[in-house]
Amino acid sequence: MLPVALLSDIASQGWGTPTLIQEKAIPLALEGKDIVSQARTGSGKTAAYSIPVIQKILIGKRTAREQAVKALILAPSRDLCKQIYTNVRGLTYSCSREVSCVDLSGQVEIAAQRPLLMEKPDIVISTPRRLMAHLEAGNINLKHSLEMLVVDEADLIFSFGHEEDFKKLVAFLPKIYQAMLMSATLTDEVLDIKQLVLHNAITLKLKESQLPESDQLSQYYVKCRDEDKFLLLYCMFKLNLIRGKTIIFVTDVDRCFRLKLFLEQFSIRSCVLNSLLPAGSRMHIIIQFNCGLYDIIIAAGDSYKFKGKDQVANEEKEKLKQKVKDVEFGVSRGIDFQNVSNVINFDFPGSTKSTFTKLEAIICLLIVTTFKTIQIPSLFTKPDAGVCALKPYQFKMSEIEGFRYRAKDAMRAVTKVAIRDARMKELKQEIMNSTKLKTYFEDNPRDMQLLRHDKVLHPAKVHSELKNVPEYLVPRLLKDVKPRQSKSKKKKRTGGVKSKKIQRQIKKRADPLNSFTFKSRKTTQ
Repeated sequence: MLPVALLSDIASQGWGTPTLIQEKAIPLALEGKDIVSQARTGSGKTAAYSIPVIQKILIGKRTAREQAVKALILAPSRDLCKQIYTNVRGLTYSCSREVSCVDLSGQVEIAAQRPLLMEKPDIVISTPRRLMAHLEAGNINLKHSLEMLVVDEADLIFSFGHEEDFKKLVAFLPKIYQAMLMSATLTDEVLDIKQLVLHNAITLKLKESQLPESDQLSQYYVKCRDEDKFLLLYCMFKLNLIRGKTIIFVTDVDRCFRLKLFLEQFSIRSCVLNSLLPAGSRMHIIIQFNCGLYDIIIAAGDSYKFKGKDQVANEEKEKLKQKVKDVEFGVSRGIDFQNVSNVINFDFPGSTKSTFTKLEAIICLLIVTTFKTIQIPSLFTKPDAGVCALKPYQFKMSEIEGFRYRAKDAMRAVTKVAIRDARMKELKQEIMNSTKLKTYFEDNPRDMQLLRHDKVLHPAKVHSELKNVPEYLVPRLLKDVKPRQSKSKKKKRTGGVKSKKIQRQIKKRADPLNSFTFKSRKTTQ
């Protein structure tokens, strides 16, 4: 039976009934069993190991003579560590005096975190590399106190560059402890970790669908040229064919800013999930997105472009090593995006490792240039299903030819210099929005708007007339669909095509009989 304080914190999270993984794993974990769990992303694995960890610490506090580190939670990325820390803090809100927790994954000096470890927190959350740095510095000792080890997203630990550090830190662990491995897939990496840290483990294979049910998810693809991708996306937003919260995936950060600056030309606001920002800033972007502060987020879902089935050209690998030293270049699996309506793969993903929890998508759109080297069924076929769930999106490019000149004009303003300036401007804004100002913003909540991540970054001139769509550009089949207009506090009476006088003038100019009659009268005179 769980303590009342823990039960109240579970209820405060809005969890009514346990998920399948929680129902199977929690009783085994409370019995002290080693567990290897395979369950899909978003199935509730974090609570499946957090609840028994907190419960066992609370029980141990009754007879403990001194404070010591009892549980260690390892994750492959800083973003995931920060999210786990937030979840654990939520589950220990009522017993925060009894159970302390610290996250070591932050990008700060090792010496700055030493005072936190001197207090010997009950739960330590970290990446293997960061923890190894503290172990070598002598800031933490796990040899005589550690009772529980959790490795979250275990199949990504080695691929994120933590293999050497993970193997080293095993020597700093005690001989006897309880271990739990949580993963979406049981790869060779997971088996290697299992041999290093587990003893007589129980394996839980929960066969749940990796995707929402068919009545919740629709998957489409559009085949077009690369230059037409920007035109297509702009039209879909402006013609209101895309509604609700949307995540757009591209290949790299430069591509993120290129797309953001392009959409800004038409007053379509979006934010970039920039891997160069600190983990706290990235999580703040996601929190604001989940709260509905803005509707469009552009993210680098992969660290390299797709080159073939599970292969990348050697030259691309070398460029990646030189260009990106941060293994957390893209968005990591396990990050919570809530109440998402649309997922758009603007560029085809190089792998399927970047998946997300609480992703309740209703439309998944894939924009590609060719299918020659793409194994569609391997990426978009549902488990235990023999057919591909991807369908062609019935969209006639000829219907939006009138928008092409606008898209070309907007793309001319998105130069390499403009992208560089935009990236520098965002970094400067983050410096100004330092956590040192947190107290000030708590006292002045209206100024919190300064922390918005979807601000206009355009270094080039934006033409205000491009924010609205003239009626003559709207395809005939979409006349009844209200085009997407920019949000404003006051609606101008003569803005767009709302004025009846302007509508009559447009209709008169478009009628060839009117121009013919006008010329005939002029000739007669």
